[in-house]
Amino acid sequence: MLRFEKRPQPSQVWTYLTPLLAVVITMIAGAALFAALGKDPVAAITTIFWEPLFGEFAFYYRPQLLIKGAPLVLIAIGLSLGFRAGIWNIGAEGQYIIGALTGAGVGLAFYPMESWVIFPLMVLAGALGGWIWAMIPAILKLRFGTNEILVSLMLVYVAEKLLAAMALGLMKNPEGMGFPGSRNLRQYESAHNAELITGSGMHWGVVAAMIAVIFAYILLNRHILGYHIRLTGQAPRAARFAGVNPARLVLFCLGTSGALAGLAGMFEVAGPAGQVSIDFNVGYGFTAIIVAFLGRLHPVGILLAGLLMALTYIGGELAQSNLGLPAAAIQLFQGMLLFFLLAVDVLTNYRIRLSRSEGVA
Repeated sequence: MLRFEKRPQPSQVWTYLTPLLAVVITMIAGAALFAALGKDPVAAITTIFWEPLFGEFAFYYRPQLLIKGAPLVLIAIGLSLGFRAGIWNIGAEGQYIIGALTGAGVGLAFYPMESWVIFPLMVLAGALGGWIWAMIPAILKLRFGTNEILVSLMLVYVAEKLLAAMALGLMKNPEGMGFPGSRNLRQYESAHNAELITGSGMHWGVVAAMIAVIFAYILLNRHILGYHIRLTGQAPRAARFAGVNPARLVLFCLGTSGALAGLAGMFEVAGPAGQVSIDFNVGYGFTAIIVAFLGRLHPVGILLAGLLMALTYIGGELAQSNLGLPAAAIQLFQGMLLFFLLAVDVLTNYRIRLSRSEGVA
């Protein structure tokens, strides 16, 4: 008979092994899912994880890892700070959208003027837009005691409505022949988030993601604020006795995560996406939650997890086009990763013991 026995303290070994185990179990469960859909499971898993890196057209797909990984890492870094402190921002998708709208709005307001100042202003506007949107659940939590999970999540739907309204109204391209969507920012040099090295996938969003990883690592390991964040998450009562200001922490964590999500949206709309459109948001804000937990809320782990999740995006698109897998199956496959990670994470705090059941005389 199997039973769980609580460990005296969390296992450091299993802390790092559980993400790897979750990936393996996800592959196995995903293969079973693809087989149930009538597809070759080996071909599906190979297409998702192997083809983008080592296939015939890997030279094209490798730069896409940076393009798709950058927003995931940037958003997940911000989320991880709050998650470590027990502050749950689930609405990063909304902050991502608002950051894109405010950043693109600044760029379009200057059109067709050419100036090097425009893009930095867009960066500031994107961060500010995401920060303001995140301040709504932060202030409501502090003032009225509302739940930041529900408020931030509901604001995603408000942001989506604003996105549709802007794409069909105020930001609609007057030269777009009636089609929804803004002007293409990739055709506006001063507002374009262009590749820094042609064909590399490296743009300013990738640079921002790397800077965020470095700063988050320093903050959590070398700064008193990082100590307060970790202490609040691990021992809330001790944090209060240590003089940690909960209100300040809520404002900082939600504000930072909102600003980074807004930056991710701005870099995306000015670069890979190119324009404000009804279907601009592709779920990066929600996927970043998986990235944050898969990376164990550690900056370096998040960087690796972001690249892995970007790989499933690219490989998933390949599997859809080459094998005919439905998009919903790929999304389910990605969701399995978080599900199995949370399931096997129990091994961090518990060990499995085999005990003999006693017979009844």
